[in-house]
Amino acid sequence: MHFVISATYGPTDPTRAMLPYIFATSALQDGDKVTMMLFADAVYSAVEGAGIKLIPVGPPNRYEEALKHPNMLLLACKPCLEARGLGEAKLDSRIKLAGMNEFHAAAKSPDARIINF
Repeated sequence: MHFVISATYGPTDPTRAMLPYIFATSALQDGDKVTMMLFADAVYSAVEGAGIKLIPVGPPNRYEEALKHPNMLLLACKPCLEARGLGEAKLDSRIKLAGMNEFHAAAKSPDARIINF
């Protein structure tokens, strides 16, 4: 199965920001493919070193575990980054800049299941 995740929460709510990574890691452990797109304030976690610093209340940080998996594709909304003044920021090299066209392409694949956080 291919899970296509839309993430919108950022560092002001680290528990909600980490939920898509926790879900992604569970899916990846089960052999699924994951495409996650960071929208809105979630793009703050795309800045190099920021994702690992998210400390959720209760569950563990699963940022690195998710990103290092070969079946994980993490995209960051380029317009969202630019609107927040992060266009020139040094991003995690494993994250690709994208737009709604790339998210749409992932979402329309025949085995896709869309999850929103």
